[in-house]
Amino acid sequence: MRYKIIFSYDGTNYNGFQKQRHLDNTIQGKMELALKQINNGKDTKLTASGRTDRGVHALEQCAHVDIDVNITPYKLKRALNSLLPDDIHIISVEEASNEFHARYMVKKKTYMYKINTGEYNPIERNLSYQLCKELDIDKMNNAIKDFIGKHDFSAFCSNEDKKEDCNKEIFDAYIKKDKETIYIYFIGNGFLKYMVRTMVGYLIEIGLGKRDNDIKDRFKESKRFKIRTANPEGLYLYKIEY
Repeated sequence: MRYKIIFSYDGTNYNGFQKQRHLDNTIQGKMELALKQINNGKDTKLTASGRTDRGVHALEQCAHVDIDVNITPYKLKRALNSLLPDDIHIISVEEASNEFHARYMVKKKTYMYKINTGEYNPIERNLSYQLCKELDIDKMNNAIKDFIGKHDFSAFCSNEDKKEDCNKEIFDAYIKKDKETIYIYFIGNGFLKYMVRTMVGYLIEIGLGKRDNDIKDRFKESKRFKIRTANPEGLYLYKIEY
């Protein structure tokens, strides 16, 4: 039986979502260990909508898994939550058709980036970027609109992720402010490695008055340029839509 699983996690203590040979302690690794116990000791692969990097969080991640034992979605949710550490939580489980694929069927992903512009907050140090400087939100809001649309995002991704096709579509992008906290949202059909954090780093430099908006020129050049990638702790996978 195939199940669709919605879950959240605090990525602070993990080497990202994806299980890798040379890295221990990943979200996928922890979840697959729990699934193995539930699935009568059988190695059980978890396929997610995509990976998140070290220190990045998820408010809503989605994955599918095939399990041989007869178990209801309710019991699977309870079993997983009893076996997983407290910084990973299963929100919901439902039966899915064998055709459902958590990665290839995604229509929209939303990422949120959280910035503290006020006094340093040690409680939030792993859950938001402690910039602790004022930003010009008007300039940032004007610039972020240029990310919307279909573009070659080669200039805004990691050199480690230079695919033949770096064309992605951003459906919407906007900024909200609540007192001294700024939330930056990107909604798109997919994102490259470090793409959101690079776009945020670019916007921060505009907000600090260190850079003028030349996003359209960067799209034309289609090559990585010198720009700081924003810290991972402020980034959240916010929502997945199918």
